[in-house]
Amino acid sequence: MENNEPNEEKISPEDAIASLKKIQIDDKEFFIVGTAHISKESVEDVEKAVELVDPDTICVELCEPRYQSIVEKDKWKKMDIFKVVKEKKSLFLLIQLILSSFYDKLGKQLDVPPGAEMLKGIELAKAKNKKLILADRKIEITLKRVWGGLSLWGKAKMFFNLSGSLFVTEKIDSDTIENMKQSDQLESSLEELAKNFPGIKHRLIDERDIYLAEKIRTAPGKRVVAVVGAGHVNGICHYIHKENDLEEISSVPPPSLWPKVFAWSIPTAFVAILLYGFFQNGVSESMASLQIWVLVNGIFAAVGVAFALGHPLTILAAFVASPLTSLNPMIAAGWVCGLVQAYFKRPTVRDVEDLKASFSSFKGVWLNPVSRVLLVVILANLGSSLGSFVAGSWIITRFLGS
Repeated sequence: MENNEPNEEKISPEDAIASLKKIQIDDKEFFIVGTAHISKESVEDVEKAVELVDPDTICVELCEPRYQSIVEKDKWKKMDIFKVVKEKKSLFLLIQLILSSFYDKLGKQLDVPPGAEMLKGIELAKAKNKKLILADRKIEITLKRVWGGLSLWGKAKMFFNLSGSLFVTEKIDSDTIENMKQSDQLESSLEELAKNFPGIKHRLIDERDIYLAEKIRTAPGKRVVAVVGAGHVNGICHYIHKENDLEEISSVPPPSLWPKVFAWSIPTAFVAILLYGFFQNGVSESMASLQIWVLVNGIFAAVGVAFALGHPLTILAAFVASPLTSLNPMIAAGWVCGLVQAYFKRPTVRDVEDLKASFSSFKGVWLNPVSRVLLVVILANLGSSLGSFVAGSWIITRFLGS
């Protein structure tokens, strides 16, 4: 019997999904889905890709900590602010919160939770019993490598640029987001990033392209769907054809010796001048230098904490601790002040729950007790460093003029 039904030609994934690229390596097929992190279309692309490809493995551009933050919505409630301060993670946490807040703002405008396409990939892997691979480098390593590669001016510039995102009120529509997935738009954005922050693009984008490519290349199964940000697609397609060594880019390089030398040179010079003044001009000269060090250092640190709206006793702690901690680079004034602030203004569970929402404005950041602890740590350290520089310069000037 003749079959008169028309033959239906199966649509290939790369024809059905504009943001998808297929790569064949030997007998293994890779389907790279380029997404925007706040795009409904990207969520649909992921779902469509998994349906058409029926992969053995789904890779997502997440590391374990970011995965946990997506699947555990209440993770913020478990944060120990004392532990954050003791482990010297205040600045990194503040940067993550600023970035997260910026994406949350955009997500609310577009009615799409940030990372919805990654969550869709996770859900599909579980629902269809597929192997799930977290293919991205740990965010802490990425941030430390980026931060460590910046000059002092670059760090300040980057931080103020990130802080500026708290002021962003411009509405962004879905068309703008989708346009950003186009290669020409992405290339111009990355070129602008490289121009403003030399070295950042390599550590933030290029290294992760290598890392993602290797994790995707070595994923189990014959058919692999990878859900990644559109800015990584070209890099992954370039690096996936060869074996890549991840050891070097998976570690935090040891800090340079020069910052340590500089940090110890200030207290060493201060003590040397103090002793010289004592033997040459008596106790009065040494006491004058000591007063300058204590008052200038203490006042600068105290002003920094006051600007962070620290507790009165935290301001006092800054004034007392800074002249001492400045003579011992192993201890920072900010750590002392952060612990004092957290003790006297202990954040509640509600404060922690409201933390991310607080970063929608500068006022919110300053008023939330958790973020205020982070500000106290950072501004106390900044004030103490400036105080050491001013006091040290003043004392050296007096010494040279005597």
